[in-house]
Amino acid sequence: MPTSQDMTTELDPGLLDALQHQVAVFARRAEQTRLGGTGQLRNSMDRAAYLLLNRLDQEGPMGVKALAAGMGIDSSTVTRQVAPLVDTGLVKRTSHPEDGRAVVLQLSPRGQARLEEVRASRRQLMAEVTDGWTPAERDSFCTLLTRFNSALSARQSGLPAAQEAAPGAESAPKS
Repeated sequence: MPTSQDMTTELDPGLLDALQHQVAVFARRAEQTRLGGTGQLRNSMDRAAYLLLNRLDQEGPMGVKALAAGMGIDSSTVTRQVAPLVDTGLVKRTSHPEDGRAVVLQLSPRGQARLEEVRASRRQLMAEVTDGWTPAERDSFCTLLTRFNSALSARQSGLPAAQEAAPGAESAPKS
């Protein structure tokens, strides 16, 4: 079985250099703009809040441990990131329906409305950034970026490269 080093030497080093450079540029630009959207909502919700709200919207109420596992981060990180969302009324803490002692996190109606505003703004940004792309190009880019993110997630999880990350680990949000 070939090692990572063997596989790297089989590939075009110039292409790999260009790829890593473009990923680095993308990461910088994404952080600079926070890919936050357009208009008044530009940069209005940080990445962590968006990903937490999106996960709760997609999968429904869940406990901190389940939320952390689904996002591939530590429970203490989720606890720290969700606190301001609870304080601002975007997320509610409720009793678990089967175990009243346990707490679940749930998107509040205010959180749902805010998430929809941010999604609309971000959709507009994506439309503007990919203006002039064909639908097939947008689809290909989304497919490849999803595949790339899944491979990175699998690598961080210690899974073999061919295995995908946990279902929904970094899935695209519903529109």
